[in-house]
Amino acid sequence: MQRTWFTRRSLVASILALVYPGLGHVYLRAWLRAIAWFVVALIAAAMVMPESAYAAYEANGFSGLLEVSQNLPMDVLLSMTVIRVLNALDAYLTGLQTAAKEAAEPEAANTCPECGKELDEDLDFCPWCTTRLEPEDETPTINR
Repeated sequence: MQRTWFTRRSLVASILALVYPGLGHVYLRAWLRAIAWFVVALIAAAMVMPESAYAAYEANGFSGLLEVSQNLPMDVLLSMTVIRVLNALDAYLTGLQTAAKEAAEPEAANTCPECGKELDEDLDFCPWCTTRLEPEDETPTINR
């Protein structure tokens, strides 16, 4: 019996969301949520970054920004950490919600006839074992 409070996909999504907000949602293919979290992270960074960070970036590029980022004020670090933690929590819950929907509709989840793993509807092969899949005929043929 699978536990409903934990799935590997939701855990991977939350770890990716800690790397950068929106990445976990990209992994879950929740595109609008991914874009929204990415924009929220950019806006939050633009609002809390000190002017010295912008000046260092203009003067020395990315290396200057890295030097300044080592001495950022606590309020900047805290606000960016809060954004990442909230994003990771949202990615985890989105992953659980997706898993619950898939469990409620087992016939909707297409599986590979060779390896038994989940298939992507957009692909004509299994991404796990690379087995070529034949398209299903939607119209039945009548033999006379």
